[in-house]
Amino acid sequence: MIIAVDGPTASGKGTIARAIAAYFALPVLDTGLLYRAVGYQTQLNHGDPDNSTDALAACNFADSLLDDPALRYESTGGLASRVSVHPAVRKALFQRQVDFANQPGGAVLDGRDIGTVIAPYADAKLFVTASPEERARRRHAEMLGRGVEITYDTVLADIHARDARDTGRADAPLIRAGDALLLDNTALDRDAAIAAAIAFVEGKVAR
Repeated sequence: MIIAVDGPTASGKGTIARAIAAYFALPVLDTGLLYRAVGYQTQLNHGDPDNSTDALAACNFADSLLDDPALRYESTGGLASRVSVHPAVRKALFQRQVDFANQPGGAVLDGRDIGTVIAPYADAKLFVTASPEERARRRHAEMLGRGVEITYDTVLADIHARDARDTGRADAPLIRAGDALLLDNTALDRDAAIAAAIAFVEGKVAR
């Protein structure tokens, strides 16, 4: 069983994907972490994330980098969004994601193009979203909780910028697959969003 969970930044798709994976006892891959690794490696290489050649060179990162806490930094998320616009980078990471999806027993993958590009044949697809303002509020609270001093307006501006890059890129833009459940959790708490997602997947499996 392959489950695709897509959505914009700070939408809660990662939390939902992990909950689905735990419920169905499936491995889970945060594909955004691959792009974060490329973005961060580009920085370590003193390269330019907006330069396709520099970003492609960073795709050859060591697997150990995926465990680096720096990949979770807000700044690294911005780098990931910038390197992901390059078709060469997306091509380099494509097979890695496809292999994970097609492993025996299935898997859960969360990202921005899982249901449309990586696993268009997925058994269940979800598109998780929330309003930019709500996503910014959640991300701002999370960052303040980690001791990061940043204003809400700065976070909201970053959310808008990432959304523009993700939906506007020519290669594999962020769009909802035609057969994906639209799960808008703007007014839902964590438990309610997870319950709705699991109920949807169970319904797909039953059919």
